[in-house]
Amino acid sequence: MDEIAHHVWQTKYRYKEDSHLRDETIEDTWRRVARVIAAVEPHDREWWQNKFFEILKGCKFLPGGRILAGAGTGRRVTLFNCFVMGIIEDSLPGILGALSEGTLTLQQGGGVGYDFSTLRPKGMHAKGVGAIASGPVSFMPIWDAMSETLMSTGPRRAAIMGTLRCDHPDIEAFIGAKREPGRLRHFNLSVQITDTFMAAVRDDAECR
Repeated sequence: MDEIAHHVWQTKYRYKEDSHLRDETIEDTWRRVARVIAAVEPHDREWWQNKFFEILKGCKFLPGGRILAGAGTGRRVTLFNCFVMGIIEDSLPGILGALSEGTLTLQQGGGVGYDFSTLRPKGMHAKGVGAIASGPVSFMPIWDAMSETLMSTGPRRAAIMGTLRCDHPDIEAFIGAKREPGRLRHFNLSVQITDTFMAAVRDDAECR
């Protein structure tokens, strides 16, 4: 392996327990993954293991990063890279519940994606508690801080996808949320675009 490939393997995918190396070579990593994948086969598991090992060894196919890092380690981690999370209920218990669910997913190695469009815009009255809403963008740093905390327990950066509909009143604040250096470092941000919006762009018209 060249230097950068070895660094990626060493820091992200090589199986080790404290200072004890379980994967002494890259071939050990391929064997570990192949063995776990083949274990689900009802027949000829050794044949499937060798077949999959040869594919991995030749770099003809590579499974997702969570599989490379977690398969065959015995750790309580997910073998899926990304999760589309549930709806964030527009209430403090709903927001904290979504944060808790996402935190547990991130802890086990999965990336999470949220739609923040369900949260009321900044300045809107929250009649139930007699307060003024701070908007969806104000809650995103809570997720970011949790990701930073979890990142400190391992080498892999926690990953969150945050989305907001283009017709949400706070869309401009959302688009500019990462312009401040160091803010929302663990977020990728994407705007959800509607057919109505695209039609307005095509026709050079107002989007209503």
